Amino acid sequence: MTTPIVYVNGAFIPQDQASVPLMDRGFMFGDGVYEVIPAYGARPFRLEQHLQRLDNSLAAIRMANPLDHDRWRQVLEELVARNEGDDQSIYLQVTRGPAPRNHAFPEHAQPTVVAISTPLTALTADILTNGVAAITCEDIRWKYCHIKAITLLPNVLLRQQALDDGAAEAILVRDGLVTEGAASNVFIVTGGRVLTPPTGPFLLPGITRDLIIELARGNGVACDEADIPLASLQQADEIWLSSSTREIIPVTRLDDRAVGNGKPGPLWRRLYDLYQAYKQTLRQPAVSRH
Repeated sequence: MTTPIVYVNGAFIPQDQASVPLMDRGFMFGDGVYEVIPAYGARPFRLEQHLQRLDNSLAAIRMANPLDHDRWRQVLEELVARNEGDDQSIYLQVTRGPAPRNHAFPEHAQPTVVAISTPLTALTADILTNGVAAITCEDIRWKYCHIKAITLLPNVLLRQQALDDGAAEAILVRDGLVTEGAASNVFIVTGGRVLTPPTGPFLLPGITRDLIIELARGNGVACDEADIPLASLQQADEIWLSSSTREIIPVTRLDDRAVGNGKPGPLWRRLYDLYQAYKQTLRQPAVSRH
């Protein structure tokens, strides 16, 4: 396998040669934001929506986007072309840049811009057949979860708690209501109706989440944004998790109890198939790499 190529502050370089300054505020304070964007058939997926969310996150931490959308598109398309695989996961990060360590914003900050692409792997046959387990946890994160910030220690701790308990994800609950997963959005099915928590400061407005809502509504599936009490989650006929790289995953065990009949449900299968069909419309012939 060849050495991956990454983008750092205007240059494409081998990953093993890449570095950022020790005093970068992303390293010192977690002062930055990020995006994760899948690419199918070498094409970034719903790129404009991801870049708009990047704009929103940067504005929320009082930063201007260092690149306009056209330049971001050029950078990310070239990054994908320089790396192996037609299906890739793009990680981009923008920090406030290097400065003497001081909580106050530096007067003349030069943002650090990084983009990395890695191969994107499909869901395993076992997950598609049997689903995954999840646990419920108290949402211990801060009050600005709509910002896709790089300060992810609470999410890391919650996800590790799930793994330690033999589960794939932690579904978070705040004041009795479901917010999202440690690294995913949450859907439930009850009485043939799909529900997902409404956007707000306590959850990230997921790009994949929004697409699932579009696909459901466009194909005659009742789908609403509504508060989900913990009891509704526990009694749901189906539970799904969604994210850009994992797409739609069925949860078949919650807190070591079966969800529904303990198998992926029919509405999950329908939305999963619709999602795969949507992806296929975006594919293009593989970019030739010599």
